[in-house]
Amino acid sequence: MHKLITLILFMGFIIWNPSIMQRLELIGYDLLIMNSEPLQNENILIVDLDEEFLKTYGGWPLPRSVYGDLITATNAVPGFTILMPNPDIRGKNYDTYFSMRMGYKPTVLANTASTKVSTQGPHVGTVQLGEDPTPWLLTYPGILQLTPDLAESAAGAGVVVSSPELDGVTRRIPLVVGSQNKLYPSFALELLRVAVGDPSYQLKTNEDGIEWVRVPNYPLMNTDANGRIFLNWNTNFYKQTGQEFIENPIDAPFVIFGTTAEGVTNPVPTPAGAKYPHEIQANILHNLITGTAPSSPTWSIYLKYAYGLLSLALLALAVRSVFFSAPTLILIVVGAIYGTLHAYKSSYLIDLSSVVIISILYWAYHTFLSFLSEYRQKLRIKQQFGTYVSPDLVKKLQEDPTLLRLGGSTEQLTFLFSDIRGFTPISEKYQKNPQGLTSLINRFLDNQTEIILKHGGTIDKYMGDCIMAFWGAPLPDENHIENATKAAIEMRIALEELNETLREEGLDQINTGAGINSGPCVVGNFGSTTRFDYSVLGDAVNLAARLESSCKNYDVDLVISEHSLVDGYDYEFLDEVIVKGKSEPVKIYTIRK
Repeated sequence: MHKLITLILFMGFIIWNPSIMQRLELIGYDLLIMNSEPLQNENILIVDLDEEFLKTYGGWPLPRSVYGDLITATNAVPGFTILMPNPDIRGKNYDTYFSMRMGYKPTVLANTASTKVSTQGPHVGTVQLGEDPTPWLLTYPGILQLTPDLAESAAGAGVVVSSPELDGVTRRIPLVVGSQNKLYPSFALELLRVAVGDPSYQLKTNEDGIEWVRVPNYPLMNTDANGRIFLNWNTNFYKQTGQEFIENPIDAPFVIFGTTAEGVTNPVPTPAGAKYPHEIQANILHNLITGTAPSSPTWSIYLKYAYGLLSLALLALAVRSVFFSAPTLILIVVGAIYGTLHAYKSSYLIDLSSVVIISILYWAYHTFLSFLSEYRQKLRIKQQFGTYVSPDLVKKLQEDPTLLRLGGSTEQLTFLFSDIRGFTPISEKYQKNPQGLTSLINRFLDNQTEIILKHGGTIDKYMGDCIMAFWGAPLPDENHIENATKAAIEMRIALEELNETLREEGLDQINTGAGINSGPCVVGNFGSTTRFDYSVLGDAVNLAARLESSCKNYDVDLVISEHSLVDGYDYEFLDEVIVKGKSEPVKIYTIRK
């Protein structure tokens, strides 16, 4: 249920697509476009009217007669991205001269969409296919008109307008805009229409928005829902200054004039740096001619949702294990990259970056929960076993918690009980010094416990001066009898070393008795829901305790039942006894020092 809820939440984040995701999407588009193979356009010449050119003709604004001279210097179809809403300040003759020149050379002039005027521009024929495109287009209150004489003489007028993204960078330009329920083509679209002499351009709309725009006899230009296309900034154009063009113009089918003089026209920020309007329009024209402008189709959003849902569903199934989830995540990322690159080859921009990021976050979130759960489990294991099993055993349990066999399973184990002989007389000597007795007992328990843990034993509990331990749980131990026997022998040696130290300190010697038995028992957590211990229960456990208490009867420090004999030791038979609570006799042995 938790995975389903998080899947829904993360999928909702993909659908929401906040601004940070949109910015990453745009960066992804930039990487695709800017790293594509550079192209050299052979059809368009860009002419920069720079500072030097303006100085030659008396500064800005240029006399319109200069524009007339420019268009007659070439056989190309010319266009000016320079706005001319007012008559020439030098007099009507200059506009008249320019108009006369445009009568010999069909020329496209620029107008612009405006939020401050309500006037309309000249009508351009439009063939509309499908739905009404008006609701989808970028719409403005009005169009800033050309001065009437020029508007009448120009073969066409196209809109020069930018459409910055949320980060202020211009990446896509509308091919058509709307104003007062009328459609107005972009400058580049109008330049192409005029060049081929077609009276109109075509526009197709479906229920999801604008589908494509084109000039007849040229390829379909796929657009986004708002009629915009992304520009390919890796296209190179022929370029000249105004003076170079006057002296020796490069021969090209189209020539686009624009100002680059400081303070006259503001460049537009793009992924390739600042670009002037005539450079942007040249880029649009190039794409219209080739039909290869990258676009984000209307159906791409549904593809993103489908891929996002599939990715999160796969991760939800795989996050149980990092060995499955990590390859699944890699597959999702690689699939997104491959799909994006493959689509781009067909001029489609498909954004799957948000799916990749959300998938990584989803994987990281559930992986963190898994690690947190594993950490907590290891912490519980350490808390539960850290004080009575060896650090090596604790580490193994933490690495593989499935080795834990809790809850009362029946197992074959070996048990050891060890108790101080003559503890009462010793404790009586410490009646006025309880801290001294505590210190002595702790030294003894520490001495003996270290040996038990060294040989893989589990400390069940301390009962005053008595130690209860067992082998074979919580981790399996095929040699539990042998390890228990080794521990008992080494406990003797360690106790002798401790006694030597105590003797040098003038303290009492400690003597012990130990009992070892092997057999079936129930091992697990016993107690209440609020307090429990990991322990063992059964007749075999009780027999080990009985054997420990019988050491004084045979004047030995170790009694071993016949069920705990292993090869490699010199056992001495002691007796065949029936211990309290048992009806069958048991043979008992010892190993002499």
